[in-house]
This record gives sequence, structure tokens and C-alpha cells, in this order.
Amino acid sequence: MDERQRIEQLRRELHEHNYRYYVLNQPTIGDQEFDFMMHELQDLEARHPEMADENSPTQRVGSDLNEEFRQVEHKYPMLSLANTYNEQDVSDWYESVKKGLAGEDFEVCCEMKYDGLSISLTYVDGRLTQAVTRGDGVRGDDVTANVKTIRSIPLVLAGTSGNPEQLGDLFATPSYPHEFEIRGEILMPWTVFERLNKEREEAEEPLFANPRNAASGTLKSQKSSLVASRQLDAYLYYLLGEELPAEGHYENLEAARSWGFKISEGMKKVKTLQEIYDFINYWDKERKSLPVATDGIVLKVNSLRQQRSLGFTAKSPRWAIAYKFKAERACTRLNEVTYQVGRTGAVTPVANMDPVQLAGTTVKRATLNNEDFIKSFDLHIGDYVYVEKGGEIIPKIVGVDIDQRPIIAQPVQFIKHCPECGTPLVRYEGEAAWYCPNDTGCPPQIKGRIEHFIARKAMNIDSLGPETIDDYYRQGLIHNAADLYKIEVQQINGDGSRTKSAQRIVNGIQKSKEVPFERVVFALGIRFVGETSARLLARHFKNIDALMSAGIEDLQEVEGIGEVMAKSIITYFHDEKNREIVERLRNYGLQMELTEEQTALASDKLSGQSIVISGVFSHHSRDEYKALIEQHGGKNVGSISAKTSFILAGENMGPSKLQKAEKLGIKIMSEDEFLELIS
Repeated sequence: MDERQRIEQLRRELHEHNYRYYVLNQPTIGDQEFDFMMHELQDLEARHPEMADENSPTQRVGSDLNEEFRQVEHKYPMLSLANTYNEQDVSDWYESVKKGLAGEDFEVCCEMKYDGLSISLTYVDGRLTQAVTRGDGVRGDDVTANVKTIRSIPLVLAGTSGNPEQLGDLFATPSYPHEFEIRGEILMPWTVFERLNKEREEAEEPLFANPRNAASGTLKSQKSSLVASRQLDAYLYYLLGEELPAEGHYENLEAARSWGFKISEGMKKVKTLQEIYDFINYWDKERKSLPVATDGIVLKVNSLRQQRSLGFTAKSPRWAIAYKFKAERACTRLNEVTYQVGRTGAVTPVANMDPVQLAGTTVKRATLNNEDFIKSFDLHIGDYVYVEKGGEIIPKIVGVDIDQRPIIAQPVQFIKHCPECGTPLVRYEGEAAWYCPNDTGCPPQIKGRIEHFIARKAMNIDSLGPETIDDYYRQGLIHNAADLYKIEVQQINGDGSRTKSAQRIVNGIQKSKEVPFERVVFALGIRFVGETSARLLARHFKNIDALMSAGIEDLQEVEGIGEVMAKSIITYFHDEKNREIVERLRNYGLQMELTEEQTALASDKLSGQSIVISGVFSHHSRDEYKALIEQHGGKNVGSISAKTSFILAGENMGPSKLQKAEKLGIKIMSEDEFLELIS
């Protein structure tokens, strides 16, 4: 056997082993042997680049290259299902189907409703060619590169070469269409989710709210290597195409299972309303033992012919409905209330309770939001509290069992001093939270402000992360954002083995000096000053000195800057420590004023006009178009109203915006027309 033949053989065998491990959960070889085969294939492919195949098992590791997602229109719109929360609604739906089919007998396919990110996969000749998110139902993001890293999604279906026997008995009977689409949910298993949140908690990073958010955030990552490391899973539940193998939905999914797809074992075909109720009641209890999050049951008329006959409403199919489970509730003991300090100094109380099982995870803590929330429940230490998860990883307390309150229980008293630095807390007018005002000396605030400073929309120092910031702070290397610019390679390369990564960090810090003034203003982390406000302030005052010396009336002249924000800006610059940091940043070479090009008004052709930007552009980025609008006297606005002058529209403009523009009679201007206008 020559090397080319060996490549083909290894690919076939690795696809089969991958299927056995991630879909069937029945591995026939050990991890070491699998890894050995994978390394052999990688070496052979490196020697034979002419045999490159984007669906090779070696491509599942992903890439570190950043890639923007392009939008793709769905061949078949991805509609949402009508939701119901009680058995009466299920009965009403069942009767409406019976009426719509004029009394004709029908079957219902009962399935689990997985709580993940909807995905549409397209296969041509048994090979995965495209993976698209739901998006707005009409078009979604092309995330093919990321989806290829998910091991339970087959890259190549069984028997793709027309000889099913070559993959063994496991793949002996596939017969799939030339081209088809299959839909399902991308999910993060509970075990992976809990491990990921544990790592984030140790790194003092914000926790993911639930597995759905974690899966969604992961799949939308610009680095497919990160997606690969997160071990996402996928369950498929709907087949579409011109030449489907069967007339029944259930039968089509069973066929898809034989092609290598992961289809729920819990799927069941029934005929009566009572059988539907039995299915719902069974899984309302059993779902707690599933490895992934579920939030309900989906009911579908099984016959595709009958589905077509029943048709659709404007928003959802008449032949399907989703029954949502009620949020899980448990009763447990409140043992202690602790307090966390965020980047802005806001102090959040957290309930620490006896461990209790909720929706697949062990829950020991619940957010208490603020002092008013605690008082609304008259919480006492030792109370037995009702906790609902409702999909959130930090659940909410929704009630107290007063009858179980111990006689000696003491009411929860909100703290008066910062738990981190001891500074007396303050509560600003109109705010529900208490704050630690020591923003230059409180460790969580200091680290939080530095993390904000390095963020992508601020200084964009992507070579650093929260863990690194925490490490440097503990070592005493940094006490504020300005200290970053004095870091040298020899200080952070450990025993000398990390010189390359240390140099990358230093280079990233130095490169941030090119970031424009408006983003520097945002990076300072002034309370209440967001990205848009920072841009408005920078373009109004044009340099840091004018901004630092501005009075409250000067600041309120800027559109969108109210009294609260103005006072916050003045307080920030009146603090000598903050002014010192700004001066150090200036001396290190950061941009502290708009460039001549930015300040020069190219023309007044857009003077007095409010412009909305929507879509994907080819000549310039969205940020560049925003800058051009301002340079020609125009104003950027985020939403369409009767006051909108026109919409600068690129490709794939959102359908809701388009509909609203047409309704209001607002002009749609193309990219080329706009550039010609400001020429």
C-alpha cells in the first residue's frame, strides 16, 4: 500500500472511530491508538499536500486565524415554534391539527427540546459543505470552520465513495440523497460547562449564565481552535431536501442516524393525546439525568404530506409546537451572605446555601442582586429559601418558607464597608446598588479597570488576558493601566522559557499606542462613559487637556452627555491619581488628541443629516464609514425613525430594518452612491 492509499485508509478508519466514540459512545480502540493514527495521518498529509481535504479528520483541531463570518441566506427559512406551558394548550394544538386534517388519522413525533444554538448543516454527496446559524431565520452566519471541530458532527457520511462495505458493518446500509439539509442544536454538555465556569471563576472572569450562552459564545468565536477546545456536542432533529428517504419525519431521522448523525434516543412516535402527556411527564423527571440541557418537548405531525397540508402561520408551522418545562425549584438552607466587588465598584450580595441539584448542576450560590432585593424577602440567616434556576447558572431566590425559620435566625444586614479594602460604601441617587468609591485602591476595581483598558474595543491588547493581569498584579508588576507600558521582556519570561510569548505581550502593549484618541478615552474606564459617549467626547473636545478641564455645562453641551455622566467625568479627572495615570499614558506615547485628519471637516455635505448604517460592506469597514459620516458633518444614529435622513446599506441588510425603512419612506443608499455623494 502506497502513502496515498494509506491516507485514504486512515481517514476512513478515523471517521469510523470518531463516530463510535462521540455518537455511539462505544469506542473500540484506546485514546493512545487513536492519537497514534491521527499523528500518522498528519505526517502523511504534510508530505502529500496535493491530497489536501477540508473534511479530513485532521481538520477538527481548528485554526487560530481570525475570520469574519459571512452571512448566508437559508434555502428553507428557519422559523421558530409556537410555545406552550400547559397541557390544555397541547390539547388545543392536537385538536387544531385534527380539524386541519379533516379528521384524518395522524401520528405525532415527540422529541426533546434541546437548549442550545440552532444550526443548519448542508451535505452534498455525503460531505459537509456548509454550516449556518439560525440568525434572523432568513439568513445566518456561516460557521462551517467552527462546526467542523465538533466531533459528533460527521464531516463525511458513511459510504461516501459508493462502497458502504469499506467502512465495515457499522456503515452497511446508508442511502442518503445527493444533497440535503439537516438541522439541530449545538450544545455544551453539563460536564464541560461546569469545568469551564470553574476555570473562569478561578481566573475571576465572568461566569457563563448557562450552557446555551456558553455554546453560542463559543461557536461565534473567531478562532476555530478555541471552539475545538470547548468540546461542543450536537443533536440533529430535522431533515430537509428534495429526495428524502421516507415520507415520515421519524423515519427520516432514523435514516439519518444510520448515516452517522447523532439523533436523540428519546424520540418516540405516538397517536393519542394521552401518549403525548405520558411522554411529557416522563421526560419532565428524566431530563435531569441527561448530559445536556433541555427545556421542553417538541411535538411534530409525523407525515410530511400532512405537514404540507397544515402549512404555516406568519411565524411558525401549524404542524409543530413546543411544550416548555416549568423552571425547576428547590428548597434549601441559607447559610451565609457574602459580597463581591465588580470593576465599577458595585457590591453584589451572594447567597451561600446548602448544595441542591437543579437542572443538571449542583447549586450552592444564588445572586441576591442588591439591598432592596434582600429586604423584599426579609431574608434571615438560616432561612429555608426557594431557588429557581430557570436556565441561569447563578439561580434566583424566589421565596422564603417562613414556617421553617429558626427562632434564633438573624436578619441579613447589608455591609457598610467594602469587603476588599474596607472603604465605607456609598449609594448614589437613583442607583439600587451600593458602591465602593475607592476606585484607585480597591484590588478588584484596579484589576477590573486594567482588564477594561486592554479590551478589544478599548486598547485591544489581545496578547493579555484576565489571568495574566491577575498574575502581574500579584507580582507587583502593575498597579494601574500605565504600569503596563513599563513592562520588559525579562520581567515576564519566567525562567527564560517564555521569551517568545513575553515578547509578543510587550509588542502588543507597544502596538496599542497607535489606538486613536476616542478609544483611549473609552479605555480610561470612566464610570458611565461607554464606547459611543467616549467617541462623542473625543470629537467634541478634540484633546485630553480640553476634556480634563471641562466644566459640567461644557460637558452637557455634548449630545447624549447628561448630568450624571458629566459629574462622573469631573469626579474622575479631579482625582489626582487618575490625572497622574493620564499624564503617564501621554508620556508613554498614547494618542491624547484627534489627528489633523480627524479634526478637519472634509465637507459639510452631510450637515444636519442623521444616518443609519446597516449590512456588510466591501470598500470600508463600518467604523470607517462612521468616521466618514462625522468628517462630512453627519450624525451616526443606531435606530431608524422618522428623523432618519437615509440608510447607508451594505449587503445582507437586516429584513426588519428594511421593512421599517420602507414603511417610513426612508431612502436606502448603497455604498457606491454614498462614496460618490461625499467625493
